[in-house]
Amino acid sequence: MTEQPAPENPEGDEPIKQRKNGLYPAVSDELAENMKSGWADTELHDLRPIPQAEETARRRAELSARFPGERLVIPAGNLKTRSNDTEYAFRASTEYVYLTGDQTQDGVLVLEPTADGHDATLYLLPRSNRENGEFWLDGMGELWVGRRYSLAEGERLYGLPCADVRELAAALAKATGPVRAVRGHDAGIEAALTDKITAERDEELRVFISEQRLVKDAFEVAELQKAVDSTVRGFEDVVKVLDKAEATSERYIEGTFFLRARVEGNDIGYGSICAAGPHATTLHWVRNDGPVRAGELLLLDAGVETHTLYTADVTRTLPINGTYTELQRKVYDAVYEAQEAGIAAVKPGAKYRDFHDAAQRVLAAKLVEWGLVEGPVERVLELGLQRRWTLHGTGHMLGLDVHDCAVARTETYVDGVLEPGMVLTVEPGLYFQADDLTVPEEYRGIGVRIEDDILVTEDGNRNLSAGLPRTSSDVEAWMARLKG
Repeated sequence: MTEQPAPENPEGDEPIKQRKNGLYPAVSDELAENMKSGWADTELHDLRPIPQAEETARRRAELSARFPGERLVIPAGNLKTRSNDTEYAFRASTEYVYLTGDQTQDGVLVLEPTADGHDATLYLLPRSNRENGEFWLDGMGELWVGRRYSLAEGERLYGLPCADVRELAAALAKATGPVRAVRGHDAGIEAALTDKITAERDEELRVFISEQRLVKDAFEVAELQKAVDSTVRGFEDVVKVLDKAEATSERYIEGTFFLRARVEGNDIGYGSICAAGPHATTLHWVRNDGPVRAGELLLLDAGVETHTLYTADVTRTLPINGTYTELQRKVYDAVYEAQEAGIAAVKPGAKYRDFHDAAQRVLAAKLVEWGLVEGPVERVLELGLQRRWTLHGTGHMLGLDVHDCAVARTETYVDGVLEPGMVLTVEPGLYFQADDLTVPEEYRGIGVRIEDDILVTEDGNRNLSAGLPRTSSDVEAWMARLKG
């Protein structure tokens, strides 16, 4: 990685200060003048609106109707430092992406109240300045990190007026009237609004946008299917290289799936869980540094995030050598039966909790049947005794976030009713910890989860991830086919 210079005043007339310990201590007047000219016009005049432009406009209209007469401020967020002068890969805030489709750092959507609604403006960083040398001297200049869209290009892409975001904080500081902002993404914007916003009012804004996302539109469903389809191919990639993972570690699995995510999408939607052997009993095992051994299970929980930032979330528990042992199959089949009951409960008009309750009932019955907990099943469920081995809820909403709509009101989410267009995971599991002395020794270290992404339809549901086998016999046949 080459050294980047550090800017002092990128939008002003002052020369840009050079990095301490840089090899070029100064820029001559002759070089500065030379760099200003001789560049072709690269403005893009044939851009078309992003595919979801109509949907983002509709979402902004819904938001406008909910908060009449109030200024609404939704930032994308800023780069975060990883170490010294290197940054984490940028991921725009979910609220901002949902309402604009843009994914660039430092962007801010502002809805200005009018007599009959709001005027929306997208504030973006314009192309880097050629006159003051920003484009080649600033660490965020386009010769260092790549070309940005011009403001005119942004207007064509996103279907709304665009303005220079570097002027926004000062304007907001002078603004009057009621304001709400989505917090936690842009400290500079929040500082400009510090005497105008309250935590309670801002939370109402965030909750509303979260609840907007509970029912997906056709564009979102298509993107989620795209994410799932890539994820299916990523799981196939992993099965084909399990021998190499055995020779190295879980990280070979992690890297293999990541390659598919980066080739076909934007990234992984969350840290991949590549949990082999007893690591499968740790729900969010993302260290992925353990051994992969024949005869044990691999719990792979991973999802590709599309270029529009919608993510899949799928889990399969695979026999590393291609064949389940008798006990592994028994546990796996119990989880499959629970998942079948959970999926069957996903339908319009059903309570959100129904799929969880259906799956937990099956698992509780299995634990009683195996003599691991004293029945009857109703007692187990009433006291929650099965949770020692089931641990987590049976699913969650899915979308731009892997745990989507997370700040929606309880009465509209977990205490709500399923509607067509909702997408949720169904993912029961059984986890017998390696140090659990309450179960026979042969159970210890076995962890099984099966997870699929389920779309609520008008007449029931559709399994978006049906491209991956689920029964134990189908998994074995699938693995044999891929390895063969």
